[in-house]
Amino acid sequence: MASATATWSLATPDTPIPPDEPPFNPSSQTIFTQERIDSSAAIISDNISLIHSEYDLFRHSCPLAYTTQYSGYYLLTRYDDIKTAALDSETFISSVKAVIPSDPRGLRRPPLNFDAPAHTPYRTALDRTLKPARVKRLAVPLELHAERLLAPLLAKGKGDICTDFAADYAAWVETEWLNLEPETAPKLARTASAWVDAWRRMDGESTTRYSGELYEIARGVLADRMANPRDVEEDPASSLLGETDASGKTLEEVHLVGCIRQSLVVGMVAPPLMLGGICNYLSEHQDLQQQLRDDPTLIPAAIEEFVRLFSPYRGFARTVSEETVLHEQTIQPGIPISMTYSAANRDPSVFNDPHAFILNRPNIAMHMGFGRGRHRCVGQPLAKL
Repeated sequence: MASATATWSLATPDTPIPPDEPPFNPSSQTIFTQERIDSSAAIISDNISLIHSEYDLFRHSCPLAYTTQYSGYYLLTRYDDIKTAALDSETFISSVKAVIPSDPRGLRRPPLNFDAPAHTPYRTALDRTLKPARVKRLAVPLELHAERLLAPLLAKGKGDICTDFAADYAAWVETEWLNLEPETAPKLARTASAWVDAWRRMDGESTTRYSGELYEIARGVLADRMANPRDVEEDPASSLLGETDASGKTLEEVHLVGCIRQSLVVGMVAPPLMLGGICNYLSEHQDLQQQLRDDPTLIPAAIEEFVRLFSPYRGFARTVSEETVLHEQTIQPGIPISMTYSAANRDPSVFNDPHAFILNRPNIAMHMGFGRGRHRCVGQPLAKL
């Protein structure tokens, strides 16, 4: 663990930052004291440019930083370290803490907070409902929802793409995937937004209140599917009800409800941020916007590069199952480690000119915008759609 007296000197980097990013000053000598780490933009800021500038500094000279913020955690910023942690689910486990800051009430829901083998049936059930054939069928209603929700913004000639479109659209994506009643979508949009805001403020009382409303939806869905089961290839709740644990027992109702509750919000946080980042970038780079309008076949490749650049989640957390030595530091079990995907996605040792948008980047498939390993993003097929 880095102490208040531990220091790292900054040497000259070999990859410059493009002009539209904060300059990485190779002539400076940054000393990473504990106070410097705790006050870093990488830890406390919401300014994306400052955050990525700091990631560059950490990645180069302090690849395993410890901060006392949020009760203490380690920060990984190098691609190889993050990929290794994400793929080694026996050493880097999810059952202690999977996000920073974590739920202020300390609740654990599958599959996010479960390790294998307990994690496996929940993940299998959800993945089953997002096979290519079903995603293709979902494309039709989702396009209609997009057109309908965009119409008021087009009519006015303006609007906030995050709050006036993306938040509601994400709720409709969830509604179609989970086969919810249509009236659930606006309630889900409002409640999920309030829940996320309460979590960010670490307001336990409000988090519990809004989470309770989401649990009410989840319990209603599960009760209906228990009485009226649907095709397991088409319905997540029905798919979950058909799974068993490693010993062959049916999954516990409390965890089934928790998994559906997790599914209700898993796609509510990232899409508004992602779409906001994309639209903001296209507004500032109208040559690229016109290129994509002229040739829509380029859009899938552009989306992959946007996900690399604007990863909506900075990262997820793990703890180690046993003492683990990394970068000459010993990490003890129980201390969270942030696998900072947004830093990995701009690692110059992997991505040439990492802060620049490069269409058809040769190694774009290596980005970690959707995570890696057992806990890679369940909704990846919907996100790409």
